Amino acid sequence: MKLKPLGDRVVIKNMEAEETTKGGIILTSAAKEKPVMAEILAVGPGGKVDGKEVDMYVKVGQKVIYSKYAGTEVKLDGEEYIIVRQSDILAIVE
Repeated sequence: MKLKPLGDRVVIKNMEAEETTKGGIILTSAAKEKPVMAEILAVGPGGKVDGKEVDMYVKVGQKVIYSKYAGTEVKLDGEEYIIVRQSDILAIVE
């Protein structure tokens, strides 16, 4: 991984959105909602962030749900990644 997040940042990559509905209707790309489930590719070291001690609870490889409009989108080597704060991650999918 060429991206190394700092502080409490996490690099994630969106998982593909569903192409069809449960009823079998095929969705066009314009009708799809932005996916909010992603896989963690890199985790920052934590430490002191904004004067507070931050422990990192997420790990590389976990699947997570994050806030819909959170993070910064980055394109690197033709791949799209999102850099979010750990606090923008809402849940870990097991």
